[in-house]
Amino acid sequence: MESASRKPIRPTLAVGERAATHGATRAPAQKKQVPPDQTNAENFYYLKQMQSKTVMVVVLKDGEVLEGVIEWYDRGSIKLNREGAPNLLVFKDNIKYMYKSESVPA
Repeated sequence: MESASRKPIRPTLAVGERAATHGATRAPAQKKQVPPDQTNAENFYYLKQMQSKTVMVVVLKDGEVLEGVIEWYDRGSIKLNREGAPNLLVFKDNIKYMYKSESVPA
């Protein structure tokens, strides 16, 4: 017994005929792109506040409230310059939230 090629026979259609027979043409399905790990929004915010020397209120997770100007920051901490009090290195993990102070800087 001879083994013959058992390839199915299908008519070849032109591109326009394929669209007509299968509805609208679709682009191949692409996997959704994963969002970037870092958007640099936090870095932009810190730089803006540092350049304008904005007085910030930092509320820690334990409820303590600190007020001062951000001098510098890195991945895990910020340095807060306070007037009339010692400057502090605050770990970002301990910050609950922060906002711009309503008081006018001297």
